[in-house]
Amino acid sequence: MTFLNKYGWLLCTIAMIGDIVVSLILSMFYKGYSSAKMSISALGNPKSPVRVPFNLWMILEGLLFLAAIPAIYNGYNSISSGLTKVLVGFVAVFAVGACIFTGFFSVNETKDVVTTASKIHGAGSAIGFMLFLFVPLLLAILSFKTSETGFGIISIICFVISLLFFILFIMSDKPEFKNTFVRNEGLWQRLNLHFMYLPLIIISIRKILS
Repeated sequence: MTFLNKYGWLLCTIAMIGDIVVSLILSMFYKGYSSAKMSISALGNPKSPVRVPFNLWMILEGLLFLAAIPAIYNGYNSISSGLTKVLVGFVAVFAVGACIFTGFFSVNETKDVVTTASKIHGAGSAIGFMLFLFVPLLLAILSFKTSETGFGIISIICFVISLLFFILFIMSDKPEFKNTFVRNEGLWQRLNLHFMYLPLIIISIRKILS
């Protein structure tokens, strides 16, 4: 067993929990930042007082996800090689597009200002999030194949809930929802992440303890 395979589940757990905790901590040092109304990526904008630690963390988070791929692959390959390849592929795209790209290509403080960096960030983040959104569903299918019905149901519930929050996140940017509760872009993104990560966090902790 290689080092990365042995400790991959731990690295995966650090990446997911860190994503939630780090953004929460850094937001406390950004005066005027609203966790409910502003996206997580806004912490790394050029005018942000926490842009350096945030961008460095996003790069590290992406590397942690990539380092966890051998463990994820070896954990499920014997169940279904095809589904496992899709699963790790989605995780890899998320790691690069939604994490590493975020560290190198920052969004601006407001969406009114569009730059090449913000366009690259937007494309990478959108693709990464859309693919990782299906990770709970893939884990559910793999769980049903091994008769882990309970966990499979939990994963499907997480997939449905995260999908709903993802839709709200997309809608929050629309002009017709201005000054409504749907406008809470940051809130929907964070709740989406919570339920999107939850099944993989549960699996990671189980693997670490086993």
